[in-house]
Amino acid sequence: MHYDVIIIGGSFAGLSAAMQLARARRRVLLVDAAKPRNRYAAHAHGFLGQDGVPPHEIVATARAQLARYPTVAFLNGEAVQAQPQDGGFGIVMADGQQARGARLILATGMRDELPPLPGLEERWGQTVLHCPYCHGYEVAGNPLGVLAAHPMSAHQAMMLPDWGPTTYFTQDQFEPSAEDAQHLAARSVHIERTPVVALLGAAPALDGVVLADGREAPLRALFVASRAHMASPLADQLGCAFDEGPLGPVIRVDDLKQTTVPGVYAAGDASAPMSNATLASASGVMAGVCAHRSLVMA
Repeated sequence: MHYDVIIIGGSFAGLSAAMQLARARRRVLLVDAAKPRNRYAAHAHGFLGQDGVPPHEIVATARAQLARYPTVAFLNGEAVQAQPQDGGFGIVMADGQQARGARLILATGMRDELPPLPGLEERWGQTVLHCPYCHGYEVAGNPLGVLAAHPMSAHQAMMLPDWGPTTYFTQDQFEPSAEDAQHLAARSVHIERTPVVALLGAAPALDGVVLADGREAPLRALFVASRAHMASPLADQLGCAFDEGPLGPVIRVDDLKQTTVPGVYAAGDASAPMSNATLASASGVMAGVCAHRSLVMA
């Protein structure tokens, strides 16, 4: 079947895009590999009307609502190829299935790469965290740490004292500038230059960290800025341009969520340097509306 729009990615951005197109009575195919970036988090926070709800429940509710629209189809699995075809776009799934659409929306998300410290992955999304707005409230009032993994890590440490007493672990790699050190001091952030070599406690809980000199520092949560990578090769296959964000490349889009490839739109974390559930959903709405607008104007 030929669709008006194929959406790759079935989390907050992709679902939000699909809803706009479904309500415009357009034929939509939503392709979902069921590997959202937030699958490690037990609850979503800061998302209006959904605070404290598990992300998978939000997705399940949205899919059930979308399924009531007769022009929406779902395809579960991973899209591994995408290319221009017959004035639109063709996709190929990992199992060989194919589909064609006049427009394509990439809501493919990102993949997080953590520093090579044992114990981080087992606690990711629980007590090893990336965003204080998403998770800070739940660990507030306890000793917190920032594990430096990026030149922007010092700025992350400046924010964190609003949630609890903070230690900035430079890992002997990311020494704050003189100006940053002044800001950290003004925020009562302790700077620890001896590297963290191990985490304490039974994962996913965190009791503290072990330093290279044998000292232990008690912590309730450790914040770290992961390196972000494209979760899908499709944007690169299609020839979309990328911009270098603070934590990794993002798909270049204009204000209408149009990529540099005509007819291909992008939404969610893959197209924005700042990620959060509300922003992902909002960008999906814009991508869906603008993809529909392009069909009308054509």
